Amino acid sequence: MEIQMDQTKWYDRIWAAFIFFTRLPFWRLHEPPKECYKTVVEHWPLTGWLTGGAMAATLYFGSLVMPYPIVVVSAIVVRLLITGALHEDGLADFFDGFGGGGKDRQRILDIMKDSHIGTYGVLGLIVYFMLMFGILISLKPMLAALTILAADPYSKMVTSELIIMLPYARTEETAKNKTIYRKIEWKAGVSLAIQGLLPMVAYLWYTELAWEFVIFLPCLVMYFLYLLIWRRIHGYTGDCCGAVCLLVELAVYLVVCALLANPNA
Repeated sequence: MEIQMDQTKWYDRIWAAFIFFTRLPFWRLHEPPKECYKTVVEHWPLTGWLTGGAMAATLYFGSLVMPYPIVVVSAIVVRLLITGALHEDGLADFFDGFGGGGKDRQRILDIMKDSHIGTYGVLGLIVYFMLMFGILISLKPMLAALTILAADPYSKMVTSELIIMLPYARTEETAKNKTIYRKIEWKAGVSLAIQGLLPMVAYLWYTELAWEFVIFLPCLVMYFLYLLIWRRIHGYTGDCCGAVCLLVELAVYLVVCALLANPNA
C-alpha cells in the first residue's frame, strides 16, 4: 500500500483534499485515485485558504453594503455551505460522545457514530455559534476578515497534530468514511507548517499583535483536548479532528479579542 501511495501525484492529493473537505463539485472536473484520500489531512490547511477566504470576503465586502450583524451571519453561512457543516457535525458528535458517554470508551465511540444529535451536541453548537458571532461582530470588518484568513488554516494545521500524536480509535471498516489517514511524515509536516503558518505570520506582522499569545494559547487548547481524547478513547476520530479544529480556531478569535481589549498585555 505504501508503494502505491508514493506513486500518487501531489496534485491528485491536493485535489482529494478539496473534494473531501468541501462540498464544491471538484469531483466533476477530476476524480483522484482512492489512495489519495488517505493523505487529505496533509493538505487540510490549504483548504482553509479557500473556506477562510470565502468567509472573509463575504464579511468584508458585504459590510460595505449591508448591516454588519447580517453580514457576519452570512459569512458563517457561506462557510457552512462550502464545507457542508462537516466540522460542525464533528463538534456536535464530540460534545454528545464525551458529554453523554461518561468514561466508557465504546459508548463514546458509539454515540459519536450515531447520526442523531443529542442535548450536549445542540448546546455545544449554540454556544459555539454565539461565541463566533459575538467575537466577529466585536471586530472591525477588515480586522475580522484578516483574522479569519489567518485562523482557519492555522487551526487546521494545529489539529493535524492529532494524527501524529494519536492512533485511529476505530478500524477502517468501522470508520464513517471508510478511510484512515496515513501517518504524517516530516516532508508532509513541513508542508503543513507552511500552509498553516504563512497566513498567520503575515497576519501577525500586519496587526502587530503579541504573537506568543496568538500562536501558543490555541496550541495549549489543542493539547488539553488531546489529553482528554487520549484518556477517554485512546485515539482520534474524524469527529475529534473536526471538533478540535473549530475549538482551536475559536481560541484564536478569543485571544485576538482579549489582546485588543487589553493592548498593553
